[in-house]
Amino acid sequence: MSDDTIRLVTIGRILRRRRRLLAVLAVVGALVGYGASVLFPPRYTTSASVLLPGQWEERELLTQAEIATSSVVLDRAAAALGRPGVSGSELRDRVSAKAADGNIIKISGTADTPERAQRLSDQVAGQFVTFAARLAGDNPDAGAADAPGELRKTVVRTDRRITDLAEAADPGRTVEGVQARTELEKLRAALLDAMKKLDEADPATSKAGMVVMGPAARPTGEAAPTRMQLIVAGALLFLLLAVIGHLTAARMSRRLRTAPEIAAALGSALLGTVDVPGERPAHRPEDRGPRARLRRLLGVDTPWDVPPPQPSGGEAGRRIRYRRVCARLRDELPASRRLLVVVPDGDEVAGRAAGQLVAEAGGDPGASSRGYPVLRVVAVSVSGPLVPDRDTESGALVVLSAGSWTAGELAGIAEACADAGHEIVGVVVAGTTRGRPTRTPGRRPADEAVPEFAVHGNATGGAV
Repeated sequence: MSDDTIRLVTIGRILRRRRRLLAVLAVVGALVGYGASVLFPPRYTTSASVLLPGQWEERELLTQAEIATSSVVLDRAAAALGRPGVSGSELRDRVSAKAADGNIIKISGTADTPERAQRLSDQVAGQFVTFAARLAGDNPDAGAADAPGELRKTVVRTDRRITDLAEAADPGRTVEGVQARTELEKLRAALLDAMKKLDEADPATSKAGMVVMGPAARPTGEAAPTRMQLIVAGALLFLLLAVIGHLTAARMSRRLRTAPEIAAALGSALLGTVDVPGERPAHRPEDRGPRARLRRLLGVDTPWDVPPPQPSGGEAGRRIRYRRVCARLRDELPASRRLLVVVPDGDEVAGRAAGQLVAEAGGDPGASSRGYPVLRVVAVSVSGPLVPDRDTESGALVVLSAGSWTAGELAGIAEACADAGHEIVGVVVAGTTRGRPTRTPGRRPADEAVPEFAVHGNATGGAV
């Protein structure tokens, strides 16, 4: 796992084999999200729209949006609200404005109740319109401010004078009279067209008169993040952290997972790999405490990152693998010898495989004629390995499962074997398969044979 690429099948294995733990963590995360929603009260947001008539450029609209959230407007809105302790600086984080399509400024207000959010948006919009109108109407030059009005009065007087001149022209249809009346009408049209263009170019005329497009709508739902969003986010966050934690722990794990690595750590040759039917391990007496029951309840009593059991090839194929291991032991030993089968304590799969190996080597009536060695199983604690002293046995065979032990723990077992005078003649790696073996009538399956786990009282050994 430490060198493998994380694939979806790995995450799926975590979700499948740790579903109880992940479900509990998701519930805890949901409770944390609910607690966060209690600490942070709900918020409500609504918007009021202000229409800006006339022709506006985009940068001018952005300027008006900045004016809507300026300190002058917010201070006036806070004073109009009349709530003690609420100032314009506090409203800055609760009010926002943006330019929308159609020369519209949307002013949004956020408060702890729908009524307050509606009132806040309406007040800021009203204060913005009032302040913008004052900006458009303020002019330090009073003469320049009255100039358009005086110009319009002059135009009206000029128009009347043109009318009088046209009526005083020669009514006798002379050529000079007709030409004079035509020139006067052209002058009247040019003067009116000039005044129209002047009105369109006047910024106070084209950009004044901002209008609030009705009161803000009262919000019916909470603003994000809502209580439900916090609960869901807490559950997903804890679930994600749990998956990441499993992947990190697997990548940092030093447990050996391949047969060549295991054989190298023990300093011996690999004799083969065997398998046993996959089943739930039996609960030992030392696994009946509250902590062990909690681990079984959460489903963390077995490793999640071990490879899934392969399809079983049947009892016949399984027995062939055990016979091949026995045959290799016979070829490795010069004569029929007795061997210790060393199994790490707590390795259920290796214990069952060792039992079937012992049964295959000595339970078959033809085993003695084939020259198979006589095997005896001993369980060795990994934390403090202790192997029986050399007596009738003249070597040790280590049987263990992959993905359960580190190189240091296996080195401790090898050291214990050397201290007891046993040479490790080989290593057998055990795995699990799906499916139960087919029972042979009148004969107990070899993998169900109960091995003899014994340690002599005068044993010596070494520690890791």
